[in-house]
Amino acid sequence: MPTLYLLGTGAAVSDPHRTTTMLALADEASLIVIDCGGDVIQRMLAAGLDPVRLTALILTHEHPDHNSGFPLFMERIWLLGRRTPIAIYGILPAIDQARRCFDTYNTSGWQGLPARDWHEVDYKAGALVFEDDRWRVRAWPVVHPVPTVGLRFEHRPTGKVIAYSCDTEPTDAVVELGRGADILVHEATGKGPGHTSPEDAAYLAAQAGARRLLLVHLPPGLTDADLESARQHLAATELGEELGRYEV
Repeated sequence: MPTLYLLGTGAAVSDPHRTTTMLALADEASLIVIDCGGDVIQRMLAAGLDPVRLTALILTHEHPDHNSGFPLFMERIWLLGRRTPIAIYGILPAIDQARRCFDTYNTSGWQGLPARDWHEVDYKAGALVFEDDRWRVRAWPVVHPVPTVGLRFEHRPTGKVIAYSCDTEPTDAVVELGRGADILVHEATGKGPGHTSPEDAAYLAAQAGARRLLLVHLPPGLTDADLESARQHLAATELGEELGRYEV
């Protein structure tokens, strides 16, 4: 059975108990992490996950709150004992930004540092990120000031689906990537360029036929009481819990 972990649920600026939005998906044979805008290794350890068994890292876009922790991710996973190559997937601007961040450091003395196995994802609707015996992962461009993708994860052994909007204005792309999802994780920073309100996120989730909506990328002060209008569209709407674990 796949499990979703909300390693972080905050916007670039959020409440003190929230860090930047980062996700993990795991089952008995795989561990996928999405974004590394903060200390993602610390969050994995706090969630009870073993970073060394990481299957893949997916980068959604180039902004610092989703990407800038990559050098620390590499240092810490190396110090924890990872030696085998790390598969990293993303659209070109996202992986180029991670490369630039990492290349600012002199790592010539880091003996046994895992190789970075970069995989560029096409910036088009339904682009295949990767597929194996556990997962089929696809990406959709969404609406943000820089190229950004939302993601759809189909767990092949169970047929369960988890979708993630990433940072976006309301867009039909979310309806497509979230179609029939068991859980849709959607940002709820608020109305404005490149972002979405909780009410609009719930409307999109209902249009997609998602069963449950978890709101992330949360601004300061947003509370459960603020979701009344969102729940008029989808009753199963809730704020993502920091370090929350959700069986799918």
